[in-house]
Amino acid sequence: MANLKLKDIIHLENWNEKELRKLKMLVKNRLQSLESSSRPAKLKENHPLFQMDDYACKSLLENISKAQRKLKIQPD
Repeated sequence: MANLKLKDIIHLENWNEKELRKLKMLVKNRLQSLESSSRPAKLKENHPLFQMDDYACKSLLENISKAQRKLKIQPD
């Protein structure tokens, strides 16, 4: 299982496809929580999305999609 807590979300180009997919699910769930709840759950400090607002999450989601496209383009 991918341990995202140890990864740097700034350098997504170093992530593998499984890690990106897991992070993408986390971001989508967080966005849904931020949009649907007036008081979204607080995240722990070691969570990769700690202190990220909806704008930052949307930006990260775009970066994840770009990184995933790059991975699929690169030959093995």
